[in-house]
Amino acid sequence: MSTVTIRPLLPSYRRANLNFRDRTNILLKPNYINYSIKSAPNARRFCSFKKLQKITVSSSTSTSTSPATSTDTTPVRPGDVFFKETFPLKRTHAVEGKMFVRLQKGKDEKNWQLSVGCNIPGKWILHWGVSFVGDNGSEWDQPPKKMRPPGSVSIKDYAIETPLKKLAEGDVFDQVNIDFDTRSDIAAINFVLKDEETGAWYQHRGRDFKVPLVDYLQHDGNVIGTKSTFGLWPGALGQLSKMILKADTSQSGIQDSSSESCELKQENKHLEGFYEELPIVKEIIIENTVSVSVRKCPETAKTLLNLETDLTGDVVVHWGVCRDDSKNWEIPAEPYPPETIVFKNKALRTLLQPKEGGKGCSRLFTVDEEFAGFLFVLKLNENTWLKCMENDFYIPLTSSSCLPAESVQEMLIPGKAEEATQEVSQTAYTAGIIKEIRNLVSDFSSDISRKTKSKEAQKSILLEIEKLAAEAYSIFRTTAPTFFEEAAVELEESKPPAKISPGTGTGFEILCQGFNWESHKSGRWYMELKEKATELSSLGFSVIWLPPPTESVSPEGYMPRDLYNLSSRYGNIDELKDVVNKFHDVGMKILGDVVLNHRCAHYQNQNGVWNIFGGRLNWDDRAVVADDPHFQGRGNKSSGDNFHAAPNIDHSQDFVRKDIKEWLCWLRNEIGYDGWRLDFVRGFWGGYVKDYLEATEPYFAVGEYWDSLSYTYGEMDHNQDAHRQRIIDWINAASGTAGAFDVTTKGILHSALDRCEYWRLSDEKGKPPGVVGWWPSRAVTFIENHDTGSTQGHWRFPGGREMQGYAYILTHPGTPSVFYDHIFSHYRQEIEALLSVRKRNKIHCRSRVSIRMLTKYI
Repeated sequence: MSTVTIRPLLPSYRRANLNFRDRTNILLKPNYINYSIKSAPNARRFCSFKKLQKITVSSSTSTSTSPATSTDTTPVRPGDVFFKETFPLKRTHAVEGKMFVRLQKGKDEKNWQLSVGCNIPGKWILHWGVSFVGDNGSEWDQPPKKMRPPGSVSIKDYAIETPLKKLAEGDVFDQVNIDFDTRSDIAAINFVLKDEETGAWYQHRGRDFKVPLVDYLQHDGNVIGTKSTFGLWPGALGQLSKMILKADTSQSGIQDSSSESCELKQENKHLEGFYEELPIVKEIIIENTVSVSVRKCPETAKTLLNLETDLTGDVVVHWGVCRDDSKNWEIPAEPYPPETIVFKNKALRTLLQPKEGGKGCSRLFTVDEEFAGFLFVLKLNENTWLKCMENDFYIPLTSSSCLPAESVQEMLIPGKAEEATQEVSQTAYTAGIIKEIRNLVSDFSSDISRKTKSKEAQKSILLEIEKLAAEAYSIFRTTAPTFFEEAAVELEESKPPAKISPGTGTGFEILCQGFNWESHKSGRWYMELKEKATELSSLGFSVIWLPPPTESVSPEGYMPRDLYNLSSRYGNIDELKDVVNKFHDVGMKILGDVVLNHRCAHYQNQNGVWNIFGGRLNWDDRAVVADDPHFQGRGNKSSGDNFHAAPNIDHSQDFVRKDIKEWLCWLRNEIGYDGWRLDFVRGFWGGYVKDYLEATEPYFAVGEYWDSLSYTYGEMDHNQDAHRQRIIDWINAASGTAGAFDVTTKGILHSALDRCEYWRLSDEKGKPPGVVGWWPSRAVTFIENHDTGSTQGHWRFPGGREMQGYAYILTHPGTPSVFYDHIFSHYRQEIEALLSVRKRNKIHCRSRVSIRMLTKYI
């Protein structure tokens, strides 16, 4: 949406809102959020490993006489193992515990104590501050020194960090006690609980815990004495019990001031203590390993595969075999190992046998020599599956199928294309393309040596070579079987309901924005875009982002009214289904652009304010936030920034969330959307986004969190950590279920490329300076979109530098997004070449970056 004015920020004042204040250390890194094994930068779809040159393995003491009854007692002879590998296993485990908050009287009525504790083991920090009488909003200040417990550390000039610890031997809780004097001018104690080990912060819907200590009197002739209430909600851990701080107020010593001034004063009162225990959950990372060795049995000529792991308990191997590199799952003929069952005639499940002493488990598998590979995943329970770099484990069963060490190294060297197995029907065509490329290269070399070709002719030949290479690669891409097309079917069906995608799809997505700010004017944009589906797929795009589909007050679609009415300026519902089906036919996923922050009303209320909705979702003004004066909502206060052009929706209302989830599920099922682009997510708490995504299970999701970068006297600051931290905070609030557009990287590229300030492309730790440097798997990089470019031009990329920008985002981690206007322009061939480079080198959202040198000039 077009809502942000890009301008330098004024210098910050002493007090600041905690939510936006220098929290560079609270980043939850992908290792914490990722629930499966981390992918290597250039990993194959399946895991293939090097051939062993010399391996000595100790023999066991007993033998097996029949493959039908093979168990872990089959001998392993020295020198006959041709494959052996140990794989890391990483998963998260939820540790449940309690936190408590207690307010109690000290030695007398004037001295009180606030205590906060937690019984989950770890390094817990109370990040806290106070608000004084007369403070506005959610400003924090440091408390008086006498109020600070021992071991406290100052954080800038607005907060204190105090470690929690056991106060006595045998205590269950780590805790901290804060003593205060009720006669002071402290109005409230604010805090968040910080887990030093994981970097997680526990807040109230992205906001701070607040313990009010006083009531206020605004001397305007009326004395208001109400009881104070507050709630504790750790942001990522779900709802917790509400807590009430009761206050008995009495009027004393109220003196009139000038009739022209209105001062805020503290009223004398008596606090009433409380003690409340609240459930919390901490996610910890557990690391294990699984080892696999393969050898041939000389007596039977069968392949013996031994699998061992340090996992304990009932560990099940979900497995199958394959005949070639296509890795299509099959069930081998009987006999099977003991405690094996057939799962849906698509895979086998074998319970591993505990080792002596209970330190792990193992099992021996016997496979006929006709099979080339062994495929498996480990199942701990119905909700926990362990895989290899987010895909199946693939174990070669023949020594010839094991990659030599040199091949593994070559796979990791950028710029070297991998060989692909082509279908027989296309071999001749592919050979013809290769021959053409060779002829062109030969002509190019000879002409250069004779120096008879013009520069333009040489460039033409190079472009033709690139085009033919891209065409050859396209053949491979469309014919080579992949995990997601075939082998994954068994795994998806074997799991209980499918889990939500972590916001990154496969990690190899390339996003195309399929419209600009003027696309609605034709009235048939869906049909125009349908004609380009095959072309966009052949270029290498895997996901397309479509414009907002709903009826809208504005023709562009970003002021929606009736959410179930899908007749828009881009086309009707049938045309929308048609274009979605077409992109699915060419192998692309579709993102729907959904506006959840606000909605235009159908009717006015009794005061003439537009806040009553019609259509299928006929909400009243309870669905509108209460703190936007333009629309007089009766809901709760907004959990984000207000968008003042339309009523902001109150997502804290149960009926609102229920209706939105039903609508999104309807779009998924009726239209066929695969994921979402979420508009103006600054307007509401990321926890609600998590709720919506868990309900709809999208393949991919990205939010638009756009605000201003940091400037000093009109110059962009080199350090943009605060800016990218705000984006990270939103992703974190959504529990990593969605990515976000990397606005930070776009802004930095503006200055770096326009002014040749290439030193800006590295942060102080030698990493990329945007979101892509901190959480690359959740960063969607871009240089232009319908708001920043097109005919709006709110923040246009420096002219003439567009291809430098694309060279950066298409060769870096993150998920790149390419703007429609640039694809169908004179940049077409250069973008196509960069897409080919990314695909050939298998750059993905988690690829590693090494910054070797920064310079001011090219």
